[in-house]
Amino acid sequence: MLTANEIRDSFKSFFESKEHLIVPSAPMVVKDDPTLMFTNAGMNQFKDIILGNAPAKSKRVADSQKCLRVSGKHNDLEEVGHDTYHHTMFEMLGNWSFGDYFKKEAISWAWEYLVDVLKLNPEHLYATVFEGSPEENLGRDDEAASYWEQYSPKDHIINGNKKDNFWEMGDTGPCGPCSEIHIDLRPAEERAKVSGRDLVNHDHPQVIEIWNLVFMQYNRKADGSLEGLPAKVIDTGMGFERLCMALQGKTSNYDTDVFQPIIRAIAQLAGINYGAARESDVAMRVIADHIRTIAFSITDGQLPSNAKAGYVIRRILRRAVRYGYTFLGQKEAFMYRLLPVLIDNMGGAYPELKAQQTLIEKVMKEEEESFLRTLETGIRLLDKVMAEVKAAGKTEINGVNAFTLYDTYGFPLDLTELICRENGLTVNIDEFNIQMQQQKERARNAAAVETGDWVTLKEGDTEFVGYDYTEYETSILRYRQVKQKNQTLYQIVLDKTPFYAESGGQVGDTGVLVSEFETIDIVDTKKENNLPIHIAKKLPEHPEAPMMACVDTDKRVACAANHSCTHLIDEALREVLGTHVEQKGSLVTPESLRFDFSHFQKVTDEEIRKVEHLVNAKIRENVPLTDHRDLPIEQAKELGAIALFGEKYGDRVRVVQFGSSVEFCGGTHVSATGKIGMVKIISESSVAAGVRRIEAITGEKVEAMLDAIQDTMADLKALFNNAPDLKAAIRKHIEENVGLKKQVEDFMKEKEAEVKNRLIAEAKEIGGMKVVKAILPMPADAVKNIAFQVRQAISEKLLFVAGSVNEGKPMLTVMISDDLVAAGLKAGALVKEAAKLIQGGGGGQPHFATAGGKNPEGIISAVEKVVELAQG
Repeated sequence: MLTANEIRDSFKSFFESKEHLIVPSAPMVVKDDPTLMFTNAGMNQFKDIILGNAPAKSKRVADSQKCLRVSGKHNDLEEVGHDTYHHTMFEMLGNWSFGDYFKKEAISWAWEYLVDVLKLNPEHLYATVFEGSPEENLGRDDEAASYWEQYSPKDHIINGNKKDNFWEMGDTGPCGPCSEIHIDLRPAEERAKVSGRDLVNHDHPQVIEIWNLVFMQYNRKADGSLEGLPAKVIDTGMGFERLCMALQGKTSNYDTDVFQPIIRAIAQLAGINYGAARESDVAMRVIADHIRTIAFSITDGQLPSNAKAGYVIRRILRRAVRYGYTFLGQKEAFMYRLLPVLIDNMGGAYPELKAQQTLIEKVMKEEEESFLRTLETGIRLLDKVMAEVKAAGKTEINGVNAFTLYDTYGFPLDLTELICRENGLTVNIDEFNIQMQQQKERARNAAAVETGDWVTLKEGDTEFVGYDYTEYETSILRYRQVKQKNQTLYQIVLDKTPFYAESGGQVGDTGVLVSEFETIDIVDTKKENNLPIHIAKKLPEHPEAPMMACVDTDKRVACAANHSCTHLIDEALREVLGTHVEQKGSLVTPESLRFDFSHFQKVTDEEIRKVEHLVNAKIRENVPLTDHRDLPIEQAKELGAIALFGEKYGDRVRVVQFGSSVEFCGGTHVSATGKIGMVKIISESSVAAGVRRIEAITGEKVEAMLDAIQDTMADLKALFNNAPDLKAAIRKHIEENVGLKKQVEDFMKEKEAEVKNRLIAEAKEIGGMKVVKAILPMPADAVKNIAFQVRQAISEKLLFVAGSVNEGKPMLTVMISDDLVAAGLKAGALVKEAAKLIQGGGGGQPHFATAGGKNPEGIISAVEKVVELAQG
C-alpha cells in the first residue's frame, strides 16, 4: 500500500514524464491580491498567467498546492470533523496547460494516472460532463464526452448541470466547462444494490469526487455574456486526502496515514480511544484537521489576530480548542504539544514546518491559553444569564444573549446549548440565527463591490519604470468603473508607469496624470493579479490622449527612506539579538515604518539603543544602493539574500543591497543610506507570541520630534527658573511636595479631630435621636472621615448629616447608627430625597450615604430636609 508521501511523489513524477515543470507550492496565505486571503485552489498562483498579465515560464506545469477553504464561496468549516472528507487545509494535486494541450490530453493522462499507474479499478470510476445551458446558449460538452467514451462505458459518463460542471473564477473572468472524476468506494454488496451512477453528486460519503478537470475556454464579462479566450487553459485539481483514502482502502480521509498519526497522539493526550464515542471522535478529527491549518498559516506568515486573514486563523484555532475543552476534557493548552507529530508526518514534503517549529509552538500555546481564559469568562457570564432566566421563572435563554456571548466573547453557540441543557434550559435558536444573519448582511453590504467591464483603448502590457523615474510619458491601456460603499472610483491601467503599486508592505504612490486637456488625481496605486492599478475619483474626459504620469515625489522620497531603513533595522536586529530574527511583516508609509520580527522576549531599552546606533552609523556612512534587477534566484542567494517563509519568489528576482544588507525586495529605495537622514525607534511591542514590533521614524520626522523634545525641555526649564541642572531641580521639587503633602495631611487630621469634638459637643436631642448637623467647608474625604469618627463616639440613636461645598460643588453626607437602621431608617433613602434640593442625586449603604449636586445654595435646606425626613 502506498503511503501518502509516496502518492504525492508519484503524481509529480508522472506529470514530469509528460514534460510538465514541477513547481513548489505557493504559500497558503495570499499576499498582494485584494480578492483573496488564502490560496483556495491550485490555480491561484497562476491567475496572472490565466488573465494574461504575466507570461508562462512553462506551458505545462504540475504541483501539489497547500489550500485553505473556510470562508466565502468555499465555506466548509462547520462540516469539518463531522463528515469523512471535508477539510480546512488540504493539498491539491494539479496539472496545467497554458495554451498547449487541451481536453484530449487532460482526459487521457488523468485516466492513465488513475488506472494504469495507481491501479484504481476503472469499474469504480465515473466522469461527469457539462450538459449545456440554454440560457447561456451553450450546448453539451460533446467533445469531452467523446474522449471519455474511449476509456469508459457510456453509463459511467454522466451529464452534470451548470452548478457542478461549469467552473468560474468569479463573477467575471476566465471560465469554462469541467469534467469531474468520481470514485465509488462502497463494498461490493452495496454497489450491487444501487449503481454508483445514481449516487454521483448526491453527497454520499463513499461516492465522491476526486479530480476536477477544468477546460477554460471562455471569459465572463461584467454584463454576464461570454466571449472566447484567445489562449485556452487546462486547470485540474485532485484532492490529495481523498486520493489517499481511495488508494489505502479506507472509507474516511481521517483513517489514512495523512491524519492517523495525529489522531493517535490526540487520543493518547486525552486518554480516550478513537472510536469510543461519536462526540470525542468528531473532536479528534476537528483538532487533527485544524492543527495543520494553524501550523501552515503561521509558517506562511499569518499570525492569529482580530482582523481579516488573522481572524480566520484565530477562529479555526479556537474551534479546535473548544472541541478539546468540551469533548476531550482539555482545560489547558494542548495542541502545541501535537506539533512534533505533524512535523514528522509532513516535514519531509514541507521543510518550512521544521524550520519554524519554535515560533509555531509559542504562538499556538499563547493563543490556546488566551482562549481558555475567554471560555472561563464566557461560562461566568452564561451562569449569570441562566440565573436571571431561572429567577424570572423561564426556561429559555433568548437568542440575543446567546449571540452576544458568541460575537463579543467568542463563546460558541453549541457550547452555550450544551451548558444550558445541563441546567434544564434551552436557547432560542431562531433569534440567534436572525442576529447572525443581520451581522452577515452588514458585512456583505460593507464589502459589496460592483465592478464594470474593462474598456480597452489599446492592447499591451504595463511596464514599471518607477525605479528610475518619477515622471514618465504614458497612455491609458484600459479602464473600468468600480462602486463600493456609495463611492465611485475608476481603475486605470497605463502602458508605462512610474507609480509604485502597494505591495511588500509599502503603500502605493499617489500623484497625477496630466494631459494637454486636464489633470487627474491618482489617489492610490494597487496591485491586482500582479497588474498595477491606478485609482482615480474621476475619469479623464480624453482618455485616449497622451499623458504625463507624475508621482508625488515628497511622499515617494519619504517612503523610500523608510523602506531602506527597514532593511538596515532588519540587519541591525540580527546583529544585536541573534540570527533567529526573521521578518514577519512590515508597513512602509511616508510618515513612518513598522517592522515585525520573530523574537521571544521584549527588546530592552539598551538593545533598542544599540540597534539605533548601528543603523544611524550606516546612514552616516552613506552606503550606496546596489540594485540587482532580474537576477537568477540562485545568484541572489549566493549574494546572501535571505528568502522569507511565506513568500513566493520567481526564477528571477530583484535584490536590494546596501553594503552587508542584502534582501529580496521589489520596493523603492534611496540611492544611498545618507538620504535617510536619521532614524529614531519610537515604540517596541508584542504582536503575538514570539513576534515583536518596532515602529520608527526617519529624516524630517526625527527633526520634528527633536524640535518638540527641545521645546518641551525649554518650557520645563522655564518652570524651574532655568535651573542649570533640571533633573536635580525636579527631584528637589518632588521631595518638597511630598513633605508639604505630609504636613497638609497631618493638619487635616488635627482639623478633623477638632471638628469632630465640636460637633459631638453640639449634638442635640431631636425626636429621640442624637442629631449632629453642620455645614463644613471641607473636602468630601474629610467629611466622610469625620462622619465615621462621630459614629464611633456616638454608637446609638445617631443621625449625622453634613453639608459641604468644595470647589463650587455641593455634597450631602448622612451617617446613621445601627440601631436606627434596624428601626427602619435608611441613609440612602434620606439622601436621595434631600438631594433634590441641590439638584442632584446619590445613594449608598443603609447606614452611610452621600449625594452630589449642582446647586450649592440649596445645601442648608437639604441638611434640614434630612432631619425632617428622619423624624417621619
